[in-house]
Amino acid sequence: MEFIDYYKLLGLTKKASAKDVKSAYRKLARKYHPDLNPKDTEAEKKFKQINEANEVLSDPEKRKKYDQYGKDWKHAEEFEKARSQGQSAGRSRPHTNSGRQESDYSDYFESMFGGSGFGRQERQIKFKGQDFNTELHLNLTDVIESHKRTLTVNGKNIRITIPAGIEEGQTIKIKGYGGKGLNGGPKGDLFIRFSLANNTSFKREGANLYKTVDIPLTKSVLGGEITIGTLNGKVKLQVKPETQNGTKIKLKGKGFPAYKQEKEFGDLYISYRVKIPTNLSEEQRDLFKKLEETNLN
Repeated sequence: MEFIDYYKLLGLTKKASAKDVKSAYRKLARKYHPDLNPKDTEAEKKFKQINEANEVLSDPEKRKKYDQYGKDWKHAEEFEKARSQGQSAGRSRPHTNSGRQESDYSDYFESMFGGSGFGRQERQIKFKGQDFNTELHLNLTDVIESHKRTLTVNGKNIRITIPAGIEEGQTIKIKGYGGKGLNGGPKGDLFIRFSLANNTSFKREGANLYKTVDIPLTKSVLGGEITIGTLNGKVKLQVKPETQNGTKIKLKGKGFPAYKQEKEFGDLYISYRVKIPTNLSEEQRDLFKKLEETNLN
């Protein structure tokens, strides 16, 4: 009979805590559960072995014997008794059940739960259903305001509310919209990851927006009024005389809506880029020459 390393089977080391054992067992038991792997003999075999490993490693006394005697841990009491009585090594050797047919898993599991079933005790353990994951592709302008949308997941229509201000790569959880639980366990959850395409002229960082606006050289020097677009319409700005290239201004509350903060908005930051005129006429060139002659810096 092949020896099963319970620690290796559960992906653990001998230093694993009781919590580690429980967590590893539940994860693997759900993965290889017969209800999720119908007619899969390998999964069935694995499920039996995982339950056996958990029975031993979750019990402090059994685990202690297993750590000390390895594959012969079930005969620990015989070894200890034989040693104390000075019996021969032959008598301390573990007994075997010659009438039982060898299987791909050790006979301990059969002795506890029966060879044909998975054990009433394990059948009563409730497992949460499988979590579902999906990705929703939207434009940035789609999340300026909260709105409802119907998604189809595994053939089922789900009506969800998409909050304003959600960000690229953000994931939200819809509780109870995953797979069906096992043995009466709760349903899994639905995780939706958002992929946002920026279909605006703004750069977004959280709730703040950034935009570069070209202004004519004359407006930069003399000042004046310009009109720019924001997410909620156009606004007029007064450019100060002698505004330098790269000057930044902030429009408070003109940014993106803050996620799940009703009526809260970020700011809009405008950077001025002075546009140098091209294709000048002779008259315009003469004007610049006259400016140059005045030693204007």
